[in-house]
Amino acid sequence: MARRSDHSREELREMALSAAEDIVVEQGYEGLSARKVAAAIGYTVGTLYLVFENLDDLILHINARTLDRLHAHMTASQTHCNDASDCLLQLGQVYIRFADEDPHRWAMVFEHRFSGDQVVPAWYQEKIARMFALVEEGLEPLTGSRTRDEVTQASRALWGGVHGICILALAGNLGVAGVDSVQDLTQTLIINYLKGFTGNVSLQ
Repeated sequence: MARRSDHSREELREMALSAAEDIVVEQGYEGLSARKVAAAIGYTVGTLYLVFENLDDLILHINARTLDRLHAHMTASQTHCNDASDCLLQLGQVYIRFADEDPHRWAMVFEHRFSGDQVVPAWYQEKIARMFALVEEGLEPLTGSRTRDEVTQASRALWGGVHGICILALAGNLGVAGVDSVQDLTQTLIINYLKGFTGNVSLQ
């Protein structure tokens, strides 16, 4: 391990984030602590808190990186679809696959609760909003005469269902309903939602 003077503030930040992500991947959200991160990078907890305000702040930045990767995957999927319904199906498949391949970091985005009266900063809220924006963009060609508020509500309702499938799948609870393929279930949800949303029963 290099001497402390060998690392800039930005280097310490990246080291801490990478170490924290490794801990979450291996041990889950419950296994993360400031002490473990500090030990992994060879610094004290006090030094860690010179870079991050507290553990909440560290987790916020880990989650931001997770959201950035998820958004990049979802955006890339939109270059390989043929129509609006296909684009939405691609978004759902990417979301499910991402959660399945990186379950601990994905889950931490939704499991973590800030302590006290800490407010989620606007820059982080924007990362969440832009993912819903992808769903809204997918719905846009299918909206007909619906208002912007109706499209916004529909995007959140649809993605709430996809997210719920993710949670049940990662918890191993889908087998109770006799469902073997998470992707098939997601596709069924999206197709049937779009049938109701558009009134087009021919969607498949």
